[in-house]
Amino acid sequence: QVQLVESGGGLVQPGGSLRLSCVAAGTIFSINSMGWYRQAPGKEREWVATITGGGRTTYADSVKGRFTISRDNAERTVYLQMNTLKPEDTAGYYCKVEGVTITNGIRTTFASWGRGTQVTVSS
Repeated sequence: QVQLVESGGGLVQPGGSLRLSCVAAGTIFSINSMGWYRQAPGKEREWVATITGGGRTTYADSVKGRFTISRDNAERTVYLQMNTLKPEDTAGYYCKVEGVTITNGIRTTFASWGRGTQVTVSS
């Protein structure tokens, strides 16, 4: 079983910055892609950014140039540096991690979600 815990959300003024973190814990054999999604009230959850096991990054057009995703494989952590925040960035932010667990010598693929951290951009 894999658990993800996000942190770093909060209230920030427009133009400000925040750095989100997501730590993966459990019987993890390997981690492939790590990503961030967000969901605003009354809206569908949308993809924000992904980083592959090889370090390749992709971003939604709405955050390109403002957000940076990175990972620390040794710490099993993915980060989202958010700069030049706008009110429309207000949402719950969720990390998603895909990889392989190992239990009693048996490897199983997984895709797990965190519980989210709230980001509010307002003056």
